[in-house]
Amino acid sequence: MLEKLFKLKDNKTTVRTEIIAGLTTFMTMAYIIALNPNLLTNFGAEGTDLWNGVFMATCIASAVGMFVMAFVANKPFAMAPGMGLNSFFAVVVANIAVMTNLTYLESFQAALCIILVEGIVFVVLSVLNVREQIVDAIPLGVRLGIAPAIGMMLMNIGIGSNAGVYSDKGGPFYVMRDFFGSLTAGLAKDTMGSGYAQMVLSVVTMFVGLFVIVILAQKGIKAAVILGMLVASVIYWIGQFLFLHTNPFASLTTASFLPPVKDMANTTLFKFNFSGFAQIGGFTIVTLIVTFCIIDMFDTIGTLVGTASRAGMLDKNGKMPQMKEALLADAVGTVVGSATGTSTVTTFVESASGVEAGGRTGLTALTTGIVFLACMFIAPIAAIIPAAATSSALIYVGVLMLTGLKNVHFDDMSETVPVALMLISMPVSGSIGHAIGIGLIAYTIIKVFTGKAKDVSVLTYVLSLIFLLKFFLVA
Repeated sequence: MLEKLFKLKDNKTTVRTEIIAGLTTFMTMAYIIALNPNLLTNFGAEGTDLWNGVFMATCIASAVGMFVMAFVANKPFAMAPGMGLNSFFAVVVANIAVMTNLTYLESFQAALCIILVEGIVFVVLSVLNVREQIVDAIPLGVRLGIAPAIGMMLMNIGIGSNAGVYSDKGGPFYVMRDFFGSLTAGLAKDTMGSGYAQMVLSVVTMFVGLFVIVILAQKGIKAAVILGMLVASVIYWIGQFLFLHTNPFASLTTASFLPPVKDMANTTLFKFNFSGFAQIGGFTIVTLIVTFCIIDMFDTIGTLVGTASRAGMLDKNGKMPQMKEALLADAVGTVVGSATGTSTVTTFVESASGVEAGGRTGLTALTTGIVFLACMFIAPIAAIIPAAATSSALIYVGVLMLTGLKNVHFDDMSETVPVALMLISMPVSGSIGHAIGIGLIAYTIIKVFTGKAKDVSVLTYVLSLIFLLKFFLVA
C-alpha cells in the first residue's frame, strides 16, 4: 500500500529510510512546537489559555500541511508556522491592540483574519498556477544560489544562534558571538557568568554530535543524522547531571500529557474577530496582507527549490515536478492555521535534514506530520531535546548544501554577484524571501546595464520591482 501511495521504488527509497528521514526532520524542527506559542503570546504573558491554544494550532496546522504535502505532492518537505513570520505576526497583534484599544486576545483574533485571507489568496494562486509561474520566473543562476544560501543560513542558525544560553548576566549568549567571539576563555566566562558552564557543554555537545554525524555518514549509514543527534543529546543530558547539577528530565514528572483542546476552543479555534479586523483600516489591511504574502511566497519557493536541488529533484531546467501541489500544501496549512489559531504556515528549511537522511517521498512528510500530531500528547518529551543537538544536524546539512556552489557559473558576473549577495543576506536577514529579492534585483540591474535587458523576462522585472517597493516603501 505504501509503495503504491508514495512510489518508493521509483524514488529509490524504502519505508525504513523514509521513516528515519521523517523523524530526523522532526527532531531538527521540534523547537517550533514550544517556540511558536512563546513568540505569539509574549512567552506566556498573555495567559496560559492562549498559549495552549496556539500550541494546539501549531501541531494541527503543521500536520495538515504535511499531510497535503505527502498525499497530494508526494514530496518529503515539512511544514510549520514560519519563523520570522510568527514574530512579525506578534508585532502586528501588538500594533492592532494599540490602534484599536482591543485586548491582546481580541487583537490576536483580528490578526487571524489577515492570515485567513492570505491563505485563501495562496490557495487560489496555487490552483491557477500563478505561484508556479513565479518560480519559473526566477533566473536559473539565482535558483542555483538558493540552496548554498540556505546552507549558510542553516549553519548560522546552528552555530550562531540556535544554542542560546541565559544566565545571571542576561542573555541569550551565543556560540559564535559570545564564546568563540571572545578573545579569551576568561573573558567569555566573565561575560556569561553562571551560563559559561552551560555554554561549554553546548559547544562540546554541538561539535561531538557534528563529528559523529560526519563519521557515520562517511561510513554510509543512512541514519547518521538522527543517530548523531541522539548521541549529542545523551552527552548533553549527562553533562547536565554531572556539571550543571540539574535533572534534564525533571519537567517530565509534572508535565501534563493531555492535549488542551478546551483552551484552544475558548481562545483560537474559529475565533475570527472580523469587527476588530475592520477597525484596522483598508490601507493597513492591504499592506499587511501583501507583506505576509511576499515573505511567505518567497520563503516557501526558496526552501522548496533549494532543498529539492540538494535532493536531486530538479530537472535540467531547474524545475521541480509537482511544484504546484507542493505550493498548495503551505496554502492549505495557512488556512488551517488561521482557523485553529496560528500565523502563516510555510515549508521549513529544516526539511533539508530529512532529505539528507534519505527522504525522497511524501512518506517522510507523513511521518513528520504524525509525530507533530502526537506531540499534542508528548510535547514534554519533545521539549527535552537540547538545542545543541539540533545544531549538530543543522551545521552538517548546511555544509552539504554549500556544495551546490559548484553549479554556479562564477565567470558570469550576472550570476556570481546575485549568488554572493544571497549567501551573505540570507543568514544575516534570516529571510529566504528577502535574500531572493536582493538576488533578483542584482540580476536585473546587471543585465539591464550591460546591454542584456532582453535576457530578463517580464515577470522577473515585475518581481524585482515588487521587492524594491517592499524594501523601500513598505515598513
